[in-house]
Amino acid sequence: MTSKIPSIRTVASLAGVSTATVSNVLNARRSVAPELAERVRAAVAELGYIADVGASRLRSRKSAVAGVVVPDLANPFFGEIVAALEKAARRGGYDLLIVSSGDDPVQEAARLRTLLTWRPAGLIVIPCGNEIGGLEAAVAARVPVVAADRFPSGPAIDVVAVDNRAAAGDVTRHLIGGGRRHILAAAASLGIGNVAERCEGIRAAAGSDAEVELIEVGHTLAESRARLTERLARGLPPDALFTLNNVATLGALGALAATGLRVPQDVALVGFDDEEWMRAVSPPLTAVRQPVEALGLEAWGRLMARIGGDTSPPHEVRLACTLEIRDSSAPAQRSADSTALGRWAQQTRKETHR
Repeated sequence: MTSKIPSIRTVASLAGVSTATVSNVLNARRSVAPELAERVRAAVAELGYIADVGASRLRSRKSAVAGVVVPDLANPFFGEIVAALEKAARRGGYDLLIVSSGDDPVQEAARLRTLLTWRPAGLIVIPCGNEIGGLEAAVAARVPVVAADRFPSGPAIDVVAVDNRAAAGDVTRHLIGGGRRHILAAAASLGIGNVAERCEGIRAAAGSDAEVELIEVGHTLAESRARLTERLARGLPPDALFTLNNVATLGALGALAATGLRVPQDVALVGFDDEEWMRAVSPPLTAVRQPVEALGLEAWGRLMARIGGDTSPPHEVRLACTLEIRDSSAPAQRSADSTALGRWAQQTRKETHR
C-alpha cells in the first residue's frame, strides 16, 4: 500500500484553520497569531506535509525557477559556471534546474524541451555546438534564453562569452617571443564557434613569424592522448603545443610523456582554461585564465534583465581573459641537438644511413 501525500487542506483541517492561514504561515506572508501559527506548524510536522511549489507557481502564474543546460557536468569549466549561477540564483530567490546535454545536439534539444515543461522563468544554455537544439520552442513559448561561452546560430539571443581571439593572440605572441616557431593547436573540435575564434586569433598573431598547425583530438581524455601521441611521434614535432580546452591539455601531458618530449626544453605547453592542478604539476603550466565566475554572473544578469521586461536588441558581452605565465612556456633553448628538432634530425640521419 502507498500512503497518500497530505494536501494543504488536510493540514488546515488538522490545525482547525483555513488553507489561507496555512499558506501565510508557510510563506511568512502575513502576520498570523502565534497560537494559530504553532498549530499549523504542529500539523505540518505530524503529517509530514511538503508544499507543492510547482502547483503554487502555476496558480500564481509566476515562476522562480530557471533552467540551465550545459554540455558536460563532469567538465570542471562548466561546473564552475554552474556554481556561479547557483550563487546568483540563490541571492535572487531562484531555484535552478540543471541538466547536461552530454555533448549531443539531439539530447540538448530533448533536455531543453523537458525544462520548458517546468515553465521556467528563463534559460541559460551553454551550447554543445554552433546552435541550440530546441531554441525555437523556447522562443515560441516566450521564455528568455541567454547563451554562455559559445555563439549559437538561429534566433538572435543574448550571448555572454570571452574574447577568444585576443586571448589566443596573447598566447601566440608569448610563444613567438620565446623563440617558438611551430605551434600545434589542439582542440576537441575545431568547428565549435569559440574554438574557431581561438584559431583565428592564433593565425592572426602568428602571421609569417610562426607555422601554425591545427588538430582535432576528440572530447575524451583517451581520444585526446591517442591522437596527440600519434601526431607527436610522426614527423617533425612542433616546438609549441597550445591546447584549446582542458581535456586536450590533460591528453597533451600524456602524449608528451609517451613520446619522451620534454616541457619546456623540447615543447612549450600552454592550455586554455586555468585550473588548480596546473600549478601543482612540474613544470607548472602556462594557461589562459577565463573569468569563469564573471561569465556566470553576467549571463545571470542578462537573464534577469530579460525576465524583468528588457526588450532591447540582443546583447553580446565579451569578457577579457588573462594569461598566467609559468615555467611550461619558458623560452626555447637552441643548443645543438638538445631540442626536439635536433633529436628528430638525428633520428632521421640514422634511418637514412641504414
